[in-house]
Amino acid sequence: MENQRTALAIARRLGGGLATMQLDVPADVQVKLLAYLDLLARWNRTYNLTAVRDPAEMVSRHLLDSLAVLPFVRGTTLADLGSGAGLPGIPLAIAQPDLRVTLVESNGKKARFLRESVRSLPLANVRVEQSRVQDTTGKFDTVTARAFASLTAMLAWGGHLLANDGRWLALKGHADPAEIAAVPDDFRLVAVHPLTVPGVGGERCVVELARARSASMLG
Repeated sequence: MENQRTALAIARRLGGGLATMQLDVPADVQVKLLAYLDLLARWNRTYNLTAVRDPAEMVSRHLLDSLAVLPFVRGTTLADLGSGAGLPGIPLAIAQPDLRVTLVESNGKKARFLRESVRSLPLANVRVEQSRVQDTTGKFDTVTARAFASLTAMLAWGGHLLANDGRWLALKGHADPAEIAAVPDDFRLVAVHPLTVPGVGGERCVVELARARSASMLG
């Protein structure tokens, strides 16, 4: 009975958070998001995939924080760099089943968890690429990165993965003007989108970047 009450409270926290964020996520999708969260919580007890232990806190810091990116995703393909426990890639893939998502993760235990998530949930639109970002190939309409390095470093390692008309979405706490100013000349800032995520304190934002237009494209 206690477990049922806890599960109900977590489900309500997710539904309430999505409503506050004005994200229209169907009930069956919310069920799948919670199944992913349950799998993450169980694996986390053994493999230490995330420092967040409390499932209710995971709703805010992992599910809602990841889904805050949803309005800025474009196209049909997405690469999630340094995906870790699948964030934000797996929540985005669950919310958009027509989106083809590649999770790039070099760490063996994290890649094993990602493969198990794809198998057990199941996620037909997700594949796991166990490799370093700089060794990954392909072109993607959207590239996500959850602030595992500076913008300059992320673009140096993974900039080649962004399609010509694609968007790079970097999840950050504070948008540092100096860091943005240091972005290489072949990329440009599109916007800094402030985020309000229920249950997550402090600043959150998405830094949206695109390829700089070449002279031939302008002509």
